[in-house]
Amino acid sequence: MRILRKYTNRRLYDTSRSCYVTLEDVKQLVLNGETFQVQDSKTGQDLTRNILLQIIAEQEADGGGTLLTNQVLQQLIRFYGDSMQGMMSQYLEQSIGAFLEHQDRIRDQMKTMMGAANPLTMMNNLADKNMALWNMFTPGTKTEETNEK
Repeated sequence: MRILRKYTNRRLYDTSRSCYVTLEDVKQLVLNGETFQVQDSKTGQDLTRNILLQIIAEQEADGGGTLLTNQVLQQLIRFYGDSMQGMMSQYLEQSIGAFLEHQDRIRDQMKTMMGAANPLTMMNNLADKNMALWNMFTPGTKTEETNEK
């Protein structure tokens, strides 16, 4: 597991690469599926969740489309302190996991469909079939030679 240390100057230090990293670098770790933990440099306290929330807040503020609408955020806030809070956390985790699995399946199906519906792929397949038929009737091909013997 990669360890990042957060210093009082708010900088993050990657102990495995021996260099400072930005929130963008941490976001890339997430996108790459790498496991990491952010620790306070003095106390060793796990700050990973805080850093991830900070990345989400920046993503939401960038204006490139929001994932967490005001209504969703309000509903999430209502679950804090509620007896169902633990169940809600598990539900969200499992729902996102299921969504990602479905997303992968849909992408695979779209690739298959796009490959089949791609005009160039269709033309190549047709050309291959036509060439095979043409070769059957061309003198000197193996099919004709075997028939003559």
